[in-house]
Amino acid sequence: MLRLPAVLRQMRPVSRALAPHLTRAYAKDVKFGADARALMLQGVDLLADAVAVTMGPKGRTVIIEQSWGSPKVTKDGVTVAKAIDLKDKYKNIGARLVQDVANNTNEEAGDGTTTATVLARAIAKEGFEKISKGANPVEIRRGNVLIAILVLMCWSAAIFCQAVLEQKMFFVVLLVRKPITFIVK
Repeated sequence: MLRLPAVLRQMRPVSRALAPHLTRAYAKDVKFGADARALMLQGVDLLADAVAVTMGPKGRTVIIEQSWGSPKVTKDGVTVAKAIDLKDKYKNIGARLVQDVANNTNEEAGDGTTTATVLARAIAKEGFEKISKGANPVEIRRGNVLIAILVLMCWSAAIFCQAVLEQKMFFVVLLVRKPITFIVK
């Protein structure tokens, strides 16, 4: 049987006294439900508000402070999104999700990051609102995927513009427990 040297045996009670403090630094703070969704949505809104001002040809420029050199002046939505880092970790989670949307749009299309960010905010707001009213999140996601597929099909068939201009809306009915109608204006 191995025994600790006398110096280490004396340190053992000190390390036990420090153990709760050391483990608390690594503990995770977990939130569920409406509180977590509300904080995440605040982060989404903060990021989307900062990015939305750059939308379109008449969009405004944003000045980003940098730790080195002079500030960066840009109208690029993904650059503005990447520069945002929030102190509150739950708000930052929401902001990071929208940053991923902007990054993926930039990688796939090279442009349209501001539009993608604004759409992501609208989808998050509506989704969180429906979830808080008791809707199933999985069914909401399935509905969003179905709508995206239908829009792409209509757009590629060149009837999307005609349908929107003539009827001002189209309906997608999903048969879940009761029919849900999605209206796109």
